[in-house]
Amino acid sequence: MDTSNHNMVHRLFAEDKEIVLLGTAHVSKDSVELVNSVINEEKPDTVCVELCESRYQAIEKKDSWQNTNIVKVIKEKKTFLLLSNLILASFQKRIAKKFDIVPGQEMIEAINAGKSIGAKIHTADRDIRVTLSRVWNTIGFWGKVKLLFQLILSLGDVGDITENDIEKMKQEDVLETLLAEVGQSLPVLKKILIDERDMYLAQKIKTAPGNKIVAVVGAGHVKGIKAYWDDTIDLTSLDTVPPKSSMSNAFQWIFTSGIIILFIYGFYYGGTKAGTDMITWWILITGVLAGVGAVIAMAHPLTILSSMLAAPLTTLHPLIAVGWVSGLVEAYFSKPKVKDIESLPDDILSVRGFWRNKVTRILLVVAFTNLGASIGTFVALPLMIKML
Repeated sequence: MDTSNHNMVHRLFAEDKEIVLLGTAHVSKDSVELVNSVINEEKPDTVCVELCESRYQAIEKKDSWQNTNIVKVIKEKKTFLLLSNLILASFQKRIAKKFDIVPGQEMIEAINAGKSIGAKIHTADRDIRVTLSRVWNTIGFWGKVKLLFQLILSLGDVGDITENDIEKMKQEDVLETLLAEVGQSLPVLKKILIDERDMYLAQKIKTAPGNKIVAVVGAGHVKGIKAYWDDTIDLTSLDTVPPKSSMSNAFQWIFTSGIIILFIYGFYYGGTKAGTDMITWWILITGVLAGVGAVIAMAHPLTILSSMLAAPLTTLHPLIAVGWVSGLVEAYFSKPKVKDIESLPDDILSVRGFWRNKVTRILLVVAFTNLGASIGTFVALPLMIKML
């Protein structure tokens, strides 16, 4: 084995098991070659990969994503999860294209090399949907705004990324690289994206079947896995998506009640004109800004209209978001065709492609109309209070 790669190979032990922990870069040709040589030299009983079951199935059954039901995604409020997944895939694919490599090739190589020697393949990472859901449910409104914009900014040109940057990525997780700027102002991101997954990976790897195991993970996780190696980790708690806190739910209802009381107060103390003006401004500001969000997403004209009509009401209802309405309307009028599904892998490689593809455009409609209506709420409130 090449001695230059020794710092990427670590030997750990758990009871009667020997684990060869291999740190790789998700976008590196050297990592692919190293994975192949280590698995063929070590001949393990099991190969662990830094993939969750859903991402493993996506590799094994490349067309499984074509069964995505966009209406179901909207109704189950999983738009952000799918959009962020696609943006993350776009980030990796564009870097991989620039350096003429296949994104995640080292994981594919680990799977193929493991199968060729008859080893079991064991997925060791937490489901990406759980990780992103935990992030989304933990951060506040402005955290969500920062996160959304950071993801969208990542759709820009990767032309400035150099081979040295790729070397740096060997020391970081791809999600951490992508969300570095947001992570500086939201420390909870590192806890969920990196620390929790380090714990999860450590526990899944050391409890994998077999006496000899090769575990292929991103180099950014190696230090954390070793740090948590001797701990017993409760995977159930890490696999749980925490529901919104009762305090958060209570705040939403209190906020809604406060706005309604404000309307009543305006009519009672300011007279009919003041009350009517307050309602008018509420309808105009929340409706127009939701409509602006739909326009930015290049939505169908009737989607723009529906978002403007729905926003003043949905902003007063904690259980319904305007994006739910606008997304369903957009899905109805610009039904994604088979060609949109088939061209998705290519379309997510560019900003224009995200807006052109009907699938991703629907996701953008949901995101931007929700954002517009939320900003409208914060803009309208102080104006209404001034009218009293």
